[in-house]
Amino acid sequence: MNFLRRVVMLSRSRKLRQYPEARRANCVFGATQASIALLVLLSLVHPSRAFAANPDQDAALTGSRQRIEKLDYRTTGRLTRVEANGKRTNYKFVAKAHWFPDGLRLLCEISGPGSEKTRLLLHMSVTGNVTIEAVLPGEKAASVLPFERWNDPLVGTDFSYEDMVENQFFWKNQQPLPPEKYGARDCLVLKSKSGPQDQTYYDSATSWIDRTILYPVHVVKTLRGTGQQKEFIYYGLRHVGGLWSATQVEAKLQGKLGSSILVIEGGSGKAHLERKDFDLSHVSVQEEKAK
Repeated sequence: MNFLRRVVMLSRSRKLRQYPEARRANCVFGATQASIALLVLLSLVHPSRAFAANPDQDAALTGSRQRIEKLDYRTTGRLTRVEANGKRTNYKFVAKAHWFPDGLRLLCEISGPGSEKTRLLLHMSVTGNVTIEAVLPGEKAASVLPFERWNDPLVGTDFSYEDMVENQFFWKNQQPLPPEKYGARDCLVLKSKSGPQDQTYYDSATSWIDRTILYPVHVVKTLRGTGQQKEFIYYGLRHVGGLWSATQVEAKLQGKLGSSILVIEGGSGKAHLERKDFDLSHVSVQEEKAK
């Protein structure tokens, strides 16, 4: 028995020496299988973070969400459409926003030369779902804006109704991309992809977020189906009341001449707003009584 055992062991050792490449290949294959299994397991546990490059990338998403969850402002300004020949059409813009336990509420009013006011009430839930109510020119009461109109130009500008909120940061699928510079700013880059559960006209939104202040300086959104892109550039970043904000946001639609600019001229970053401040139908009724 001892003799037979030694023969078997000798035979195995000769086979291993004869086929070292096969043994190494098996080891590599086994390690590859284990790596793939680990990545699959990680993606099942948390799809958006399975390929996170470093903690800074997670900070881009967390910082963006926290910034929005602290919103409580009143603001005034103007919304301007700039034609290719330089002609400008200005609209007065007034807005207020507050984050409540069930999400963000944004109420804005836009009025321009020779046009009736457009009033919008947007509600974004904590999961990024958006609903929009509106009182459009010629209407006397608020009604839900059909999804088919969410991508319509807002008073003829390059901003759409949906562009009034940054719901992309609350979509489930968030993919960190390698850091890049945008101009002189060091940025973390985050690609947010919408899913079938997200009611949106955008397939994805890629954000360049300043690494130091965690505020976006550049966002490119891609429309579903067409692949057309819309670019947003943020200017005049400032720190007021403990929060960063932009004084101007420019929107440009790929393949369309000209652009549109939202300019913030004044307001308060700590408005102490309550739910009663966002009753769109109440505002409409009050105006009807005043006439």
